[in-house]
Amino acid sequence: MSLLSLANLDVRYGAIHAVRGISLHVDQGEVVAILGSNGAGKTTTLRAIAGLLRPSGGEIQFNGLSLRSIRAHAVAGKGLALCPEGRRVFASMTVEENLDLGAYTHRGRHLATVLREGKARAFRLFPILESRRAQLAGTLSGGEQQMLAIGRSLMARPILLALDEPSMGLAPIVVKTIFRTLREIAAEGTTVLLVEQNARAALRLASRAYVLETGAITAEGPSAVLLRDPRLLASYLGTE
Repeated sequence: MSLLSLANLDVRYGAIHAVRGISLHVDQGEVVAILGSNGAGKTTTLRAIAGLLRPSGGEIQFNGLSLRSIRAHAVAGKGLALCPEGRRVFASMTVEENLDLGAYTHRGRHLATVLREGKARAFRLFPILESRRAQLAGTLSGGEQQMLAIGRSLMARPILLALDEPSMGLAPIVVKTIFRTLREIAAEGTTVLLVEQNARAALRLASRAYVLETGAITAEGPSAVLLRDPRLLASYLGTE
């Protein structure tokens, strides 16, 4: 059984049919990408999975549970963490305080251990965050904020980490660092679902991918195959 599966998922914004009956799956230990241009429905799909939007039809199953009626904070508690588009760090709080907030689903006598181990992992993956731990998040560079957003998501100890456009607005050298770290996160056992406009980088990281256009899946398959697809080459990949 897949860790995450969508079956005929529909999402509407009033009269706008943003996601049109899509079905996909992510197996335990996989890295799967969702590709597409602006307005294709990628972010809407992630927000529906994370419980931030209520689907108008279809089913979302995660780790054997239906997520259709579960609120966003409870979804995170089930082991599915969303690293949102645009970082969304708490600008007036320190790096360390932002990380602490990522562990809000863990309470009780084990919380101190979760915080200690989670921050140690974040600082290992992104060493710059440790040197910035007392700095206000709003004063970080865009790349550092993205590192913080990923580190904060990992504080929840997710089974599946969903990321929405982690390379957006970042310099190429920072993008390489982010994707190298995502590969390390996946190698450590965290399943990854990646929404990304940088199709070439996403396909090099993911084992499989789905392509969304106007809310519908128009292509899917192994990344190695999609990297050679003439239509994708023309639409998303270009030349190096």
